[in-house]
Amino acid sequence: MTAATYNGSRTFGTIETRPAAPRPGEVQIAVSYTGLCGTDLHIFHGDMDARVSMPAIIGHEMSGVIADLGEGVTGWAVGQPVTVMPTRSCGSCPACSRGYGNICHKLDFIGIDSDGSMQSSWNVPAEVVVALPEDLALDEAALIEPTAVAVHDVRRARLVAGEFVVVIGGGPVGQLIAAVALKRGARVVLVELDPSRRALAKESGINAIDPREQNLLDLVMRETDGAGADVAFEVSGAAAGVNSAVEVLTTRGRLVMVAIHPQPKEIDLHRFFWRELEMFGARLYQREDFEEAVRLVATGSMPARRLISRIVTLHDVEQGFLALESGGAMKVLVDCRAVAGVTS
Repeated sequence: MTAATYNGSRTFGTIETRPAAPRPGEVQIAVSYTGLCGTDLHIFHGDMDARVSMPAIIGHEMSGVIADLGEGVTGWAVGQPVTVMPTRSCGSCPACSRGYGNICHKLDFIGIDSDGSMQSSWNVPAEVVVALPEDLALDEAALIEPTAVAVHDVRRARLVAGEFVVVIGGGPVGQLIAAVALKRGARVVLVELDPSRRALAKESGINAIDPREQNLLDLVMRETDGAGADVAFEVSGAAAGVNSAVEVLTTRGRLVMVAIHPQPKEIDLHRFFWRELEMFGARLYQREDFEEAVRLVATGSMPARRLISRIVTLHDVEQGFLALESGGAMKVLVDCRAVAGVTS
């Protein structure tokens, strides 16, 4: 069994060990692909060393096939394609008691707080395993987790067909939010500075603009007869993105905060008062979001294939992160099969 390990800022290595048999209640997965995301990039930069124990096996966007079943596990079969919803909640904290396990006070985010999928053989609790359709390509299936993020974000917005949506930021999650909103019947404009990301959005039928060349507020007002956007998703993580998202909202418009803002940002609270705006935090996903994401990716409703920019092996994980860091890649996948000799 081969695993890529985070060993400190900007440093990954590989280890070879004998796969451990799954314990009672566990499923062993032969991992096919693991996607790299923004959170993983923060780990690569050393920004999360206080949380991540080294050497760490990270990774939480994945696909694979079941290789073995632990004692007592039923309802699954060896060879079955699966993914993992990488969150384990405590079930008893105030959030869990209200049905909000995604914001559990003691959440175990698998792949950050405990070993993740950047390995060829991975044992996980059966409760976090999610079935995949047999005909879904496993590289595309690795994008189900970020799609579930987008589904949850759109659900938090209470979006209905016909509403006008602005998405600030055209990275992978921004692209997926725009695609989910479009699928729900919304009118969507995505705001992105990078021309290649705008081009990718346009391939998915999304209106994407450069705010340096086209005034966002003017466009929104023109398209909504002066009313403003019903929903704005802030996915950029930039102060300017927050300001633009608030500025374009209509009366009782909804702002959904998707990006992580580690430092406080100024926000126009007077506008919230004046227009009775609403702001929602959107973090991770719930089981229903994950299952909907499986359906959307499996039916070709999401631009999963177009988002995959590069595939690296477990031995070349650092190169994958450098590609993300440079802005030259949208979604980088780690192929865990080539090392493991798994061909499923």
